[in-house]
Amino acid sequence: MSRQNYMFTSESVSEGHPDKVCDRISDAILDSFLAEEPTARVACETMATSGMVVVGGEVGLSDQERLKDYMGRISQIARDCIKDIGYEQEQFHWNTLHVLNFLHEQSAHIAQGVNASENKDEGAGDQGIMFGYAVNETPELMPAPIQYSHAILRRLAEARKSGAEPTLRPDAKSQLSVRYEDGKPVEVTSIVLSTQHESVEQTSDDIRAIVEPYIREVLPDSWITPQTEWHVNPTGTFVIGGPDGDAGLTGRKIIVDTYGGAAPHGGGAFSGKDPTKVDRSAAYAARYLAKNIVAAGMAERCTLQISYAIGVAKPLSIYADLHGTGQVHESEVEAAIAKVMDLSPRGIREHLGLNKPIYERTAAYGHFGREATNDGGFSWERLDLVEALKKAV
Repeated sequence: MSRQNYMFTSESVSEGHPDKVCDRISDAILDSFLAEEPTARVACETMATSGMVVVGGEVGLSDQERLKDYMGRISQIARDCIKDIGYEQEQFHWNTLHVLNFLHEQSAHIAQGVNASENKDEGAGDQGIMFGYAVNETPELMPAPIQYSHAILRRLAEARKSGAEPTLRPDAKSQLSVRYEDGKPVEVTSIVLSTQHESVEQTSDDIRAIVEPYIREVLPDSWITPQTEWHVNPTGTFVIGGPDGDAGLTGRKIIVDTYGGAAPHGGGAFSGKDPTKVDRSAAYAARYLAKNIVAAGMAERCTLQISYAIGVAKPLSIYADLHGTGQVHESEVEAAIAKVMDLSPRGIREHLGLNKPIYERTAAYGHFGREATNDGGFSWERLDLVEALKKAV
């Protein structure tokens, strides 16, 4: 029996956090390639520091001459991302920073394992383990601490970009400690919010006066109590932010991107990777299946693990854990999964429609717990497998 009464903490970081700036650029480059060619291969990494962005990794288009021409677009893609995020600092300005592009053609040795041929289907882009998770403690079937940590920063970004809060700046972090009673979230015991701001004259109290109404707006009624501890800009001044204050790198916020530590993580980052990379696509599929399992009433909480070998199409294993909340046995869930979805890399891509430019929007505020959109974005959040799963058990 799992614990029913406890506290759990998760953090989120804003789109202006140095690592998220890099995730955004990597995913924008991916989207640009997929818009050009849906089967483009991209494994893009970005590093950002004071006055500089460095892009590297492997890319591939069917026409090599077109690929060479395409490289000239990379600098502008990076600048457009940084401009939209809002960086116009003296040492990190979208228009004056240096962008170095070291992207190169995908390794032929990797391609031979991934590409389909006459005698084999498309294989996984790497070995590894991927996890998916869902729990019925929020409407989005996400863990409450990470879901609301994201919501706080997203709301503050909206207020900043709309001009409602002109003294806020892009870099920010949030953290919520949530108390659970009988397995359900009931209150926030502490709120940590650090946000970059305009002037050294602004105090922590000044910043709290700005952000507190937005925090109260997004958290459920009654979760903030007189006993809730507030730590807003606890170090005092936070004017120097973003890559000018701390270097950023693609893929360093994998727990922020997923479940805030409430579920296992296989270790692979998502951003900058095309959907042949099962680090990304199979993690999306696992979330999709876990969410539909919980929505189908089979369990209140579900963790799925899927494993792969590079170049091999069929997953090596499927594991389900219903954490003692299941209405059916885990082995029945595992068998049902195999019936309702093809978990080969090709099967995942086709089922979820992943060969589209839908990834830049995932780079901040979480890859999960978002709303599926008509253009195919966040397709892994759909609840269209519920009936099929019920019939399969």
